[in-house]
Amino acid sequence: MHPVEKALIVSTTTGSIAKGLMFSISSLYFTQVVGLRPAVVGAGLTVAGVAGMAASLAAGYLADRFGARRILLGATLAQGAALAAYGICRGMTAFLLVACVAVGAQGAQRTAQVTLLARAFQGAERANARARLRVATNVFVAVGSAAAAGPLTLGTKLAYEAAMLAAAALVLCSLLALRTLPVVVVVARLASLGPPLRDRRYLAVAALNGVITIQFGVLTVGLPLWVTGHTRAPAATVALLLVLNTALVALGQVRFTRRITDVRSAGRAVFRAVVLLLTACLLYAAAASGNAAAAACVLVPAVVAHSFGEILSEAGGWQLAFDLADPRDAGAYQGISQTGFALGTALAPATVTATAITHGTPGWIVLGALFLAAGAATAGIASRVTPALSAGQECTPAADSRPDGRAAPSPTTA
Repeated sequence: MHPVEKALIVSTTTGSIAKGLMFSISSLYFTQVVGLRPAVVGAGLTVAGVAGMAASLAAGYLADRFGARRILLGATLAQGAALAAYGICRGMTAFLLVACVAVGAQGAQRTAQVTLLARAFQGAERANARARLRVATNVFVAVGSAAAAGPLTLGTKLAYEAAMLAAAALVLCSLLALRTLPVVVVVARLASLGPPLRDRRYLAVAALNGVITIQFGVLTVGLPLWVTGHTRAPAATVALLLVLNTALVALGQVRFTRRITDVRSAGRAVFRAVVLLLTACLLYAAAASGNAAAAACVLVPAVVAHSFGEILSEAGGWQLAFDLADPRDAGAYQGISQTGFALGTALAPATVTATAITHGTPGWIVLGALFLAAGAATAGIASRVTPALSAGQECTPAADSRPDGRAAPSPTTA
């Protein structure tokens, strides 16, 4: 295994367990231990989401200037410290500040990780490595969620505080693996966001991918609210459906990603993905009719369709984010890609509730149509890419030259 991938996967193991713990206990911790109202928590996390988008973009620029390894180490340290600080913060102001640091650090982590993969691998292997990393993330998030059963069962202030400190300790432990990342030689150059921000094609693909990213809100927000409030299926069905999604993604992500090797195949994969997402939305809507057994019989194929749509959209999106980027500004380009992802994640809860949950079947149709439109536009952009670019050979500059014809600056370590 490549040393970069090995270090990232080992660090992801502990970091994802921490993430699973946080997913399960954070809302209860903020409301029952810190004493914040749910509306305040929601507003605070929305503001923190904006900080996450800014950090994702800035981290790309910093990764090109100072090296992705340094940025990843610094962001991981900041996130671990922020999770530990949750244990002592009281009041809205302290919560908001700590949340901005925690979510911002997570955004910077994602950009730095992807930049490392972009520099360490070539061609389709970049997306394959990211697929393996995502499988590790999903599996160990599930482990962390299962570990949260203890503090959730106890339901005490001490149990929640211990879980929060455990999450912080796990994130800080992931630094041990990250320190083994090789020091990569990169070209010392004045990093700039200018070229990526002028790349309209890349900006469009990143924005469209952000729209498709709203699908994750369907699983985390829409599915629980829809199943419990609009169908006759028992509430426990939600947990089983999420386990099914996790299992399908873990089993299928690497296999399907290997089939996508260039920009055009990535565009086709994204279009197939949104057709599956539209199908899932229609099946979710249909689950509102009939008894509990009928609802379950519709919800299962809905989640299957959604899971394969998720797999294909992620694989296609990764390939596009790598192949359409200029490797001379790998960090800045990946920062833009991750900003699109962060924007979609931030908009997902409001979008899903405003469409499917509020309006039922018409809302599900609108949501599915939104996915279809974004995927069709992405496929259209990918289909117009030249064959050389589609093969991932478009932007690799000569080692000793620059676009303006001048000699490249001397290398430095990152």
